[in-house]
Amino acid sequence: MQLYLPIADLPVNVFLVLAMGAAVGFVSGMFGIGGGFLMTPLLIFIGITPAVAVASVASHIAASSFSGAISYWRRRAIDPTLASVLLCGGVTGTALGVWTFTQLRALGQLDLMIALSYVVLLTTVGSLMFSEGLRALMRTRRGAVPPRRTHSWIHGLPLKMRFKRSKIYLSVIPVVIVGIMIGFIGAIMGIGGGFILVPIMIYLLRVPTSTVIGTSMVLTVATMLLATMLHAVTNHLVDAVLALILMVGGVTGAQFGARAGQKIRGEQLRLLLGLLILSVGVRFVIELVIRPEDLFTIRELGVSG
Repeated sequence: MQLYLPIADLPVNVFLVLAMGAAVGFVSGMFGIGGGFLMTPLLIFIGITPAVAVASVASHIAASSFSGAISYWRRRAIDPTLASVLLCGGVTGTALGVWTFTQLRALGQLDLMIALSYVVLLTTVGSLMFSEGLRALMRTRRGAVPPRRTHSWIHGLPLKMRFKRSKIYLSVIPVVIVGIMIGFIGAIMGIGGGFILVPIMIYLLRVPTSTVIGTSMVLTVATMLLATMLHAVTNHLVDAVLALILMVGGVTGAQFGARAGQKIRGEQLRLLLGLLILSVGVRFVIELVIRPEDLFTIRELGVSG
């Protein structure tokens, strides 16, 4: 069943897009991530322009994360104080990211920047997470004691605040900076940033894994909702039809993913997530290297004067 997307300006198979939304929603709920790092490339691979994909996927990420966040909220696995501090930086970063997105689009460099950003970010993060997850899995099988976590220089910074649900005493400075970074990256690349935020919170900020995923989803919901509204108002690139189909599939898949994630051990989750991120990054490398069928394209950038 073909459906025409008005903003993307091409017909798509409704069931294919719905299945993509459900699959990415499942991944989102299982790993506690927005899923944009997977959804945006999938849309690009089926022919949707990167600009429209980035702008439209934000609403799908918000819906999937909201659905998953409800499940974690019911289990009291969200730290509301930590989420609030993250949001202070996330809102600023998202606004800055949308502004940068608009400037790159005006210069005609947006598509290339999105592709290169995915290659660098996904291959780097995926490789690190895969190798760390593999080491953790090998330690578990050998019965070795995991290395003891020690406090880093970050825990010596001023303006400390007590996050009761997570049972940590931490400076708000790195938390706000992390929020800004995640919001900025999410607005430009169409990703929730959970696959970056979760490792940072666990390994750098020493947030317990019991509250990491749910808290990450709260930040994702807020930043992606803001990104959707800003992209719609400033760039007019949000395809409402595409977003609606993705949201229906994403909300459904996230509920099943959240249940599945509770049955898998932490090191296995990290290993699978790292492998998934790495594979998407490699796919983007292949796309950049392969010689295109059409060497030249005509695109209307706008009329001035």
